[in-house]
Amino acid sequence: MQSKPLALVNARIFDGTGKPPLPNGVVVIKEGRIADVGSRGSVEIPEDAEVLDLRNVTLLPGLIDAHMHLTGFKTGDMVKEPLLTPFGVFFARAVKDLEALINAGFTTVCDAGGLVGLHLKYAVAEGTIEGPRIVAAGPPLSPTFGHGDTHYLPVSWVDIRTTSKPTPFASLICDGPDECRKAARYAMREGADFIKVMATGGVMSEKDRPEYRQFTLEELKAIVEEAKAAYRFVHAHAQGAEGIKNAIKAGVKVIAHAIYIDEEGIALAKEKGAVIVPTLSVVKRLLEVGLKAGIPEWGLRKAEEIHEVHVENTRAAYKAGAKLATGTDFAGGPFKHGENALELKLFVETLGMSPAEAIISATKNAAEATGLEKDIGTIEKGKIADLIAVEGDPLEDIDVLTDLEKIRLVICNGKVIKKSLS
Repeated sequence: MQSKPLALVNARIFDGTGKPPLPNGVVVIKEGRIADVGSRGSVEIPEDAEVLDLRNVTLLPGLIDAHMHLTGFKTGDMVKEPLLTPFGVFFARAVKDLEALINAGFTTVCDAGGLVGLHLKYAVAEGTIEGPRIVAAGPPLSPTFGHGDTHYLPVSWVDIRTTSKPTPFASLICDGPDECRKAARYAMREGADFIKVMATGGVMSEKDRPEYRQFTLEELKAIVEEAKAAYRFVHAHAQGAEGIKNAIKAGVKVIAHAIYIDEEGIALAKEKGAVIVPTLSVVKRLLEVGLKAGIPEWGLRKAEEIHEVHVENTRAAYKAGAKLATGTDFAGGPFKHGENALELKLFVETLGMSPAEAIISATKNAAEATGLEKDIGTIEKGKIADLIAVEGDPLEDIDVLTDLEKIRLVICNGKVIKKSLS
């Protein structure tokens, strides 16, 4: 946090609310929050303020990845690497991933299941390491034979409560409403900001398929009830149509992946206000580099099968007016953190969004998907000062957000993290 006020002047401001860009704008930051924002002349700049001239750049809210994983993985070999790598090494690698994320303009990330991000969020919050704000689920909840049950290992090695060698993706295995309640409470005891559940099978789980319904409606309702009792929400891995609809009916707030979402699921998402995070980027990367990176054959085969229908159904959800947020599902290694703006590019190129809509999906909508919409996601008075300044015009060319050299200024919690203004 800056020790004295900071004034950003001569800024072209796109505030993320949907309003047109504000030319010649001013943002005043005090004690980590936006004290005022408006056109030059309407905003009083404190006499003791440090002033940064943002001529020739566009000011945006900090970007948010609403579904990713901090794992410290170096390869795509999810079978061997977690068994052969000392746990502490994953943390060291993930610290470098956090540096890459903040320098790419991502001021908040949502770790959608895993132990590394759950612990690193405390180190970031206390200032020991530098990186984006982390909202973390910790160990995800999975039924036996679920997407979070590593099928090729003994169950006792998979569940965080019984394993002697935890891995970044250790889970909580639970069956039936009562076990699910207890597992949700355990996750929150570990520090979970929200509860991650496996509502369906998946691409990167060996013996199931995305279409499989996993947790039942009754199990999901029990988990949602426990989360709500502690003022938290539930975020579901949900790829098959039945599991997606069960999750929304149960009160799940975030639907991740949504590969086989149908018209009924889209209508339910709109009715209940669920946020869909399609994670298009990870499938693209799987198809591009998966074989070389060591992704298992069964994962690559399923990725090839679902790619086209995933895009088609996500496009249908967008055109129907469902709320979409950006999330990459990147987990490090071949799914490189720092390249997370790829999701915005895919929203424009494959879904037909305007660049402005894609940016709102990565800011305002993604803030809602992390449960932080009251504090971040837009450039408004009273919000936390998470801001980035970009060379060029991302409202005309979304590609500028994928060019790290064009991310000229990054401010997180009111603190200047990166500054390369001309």
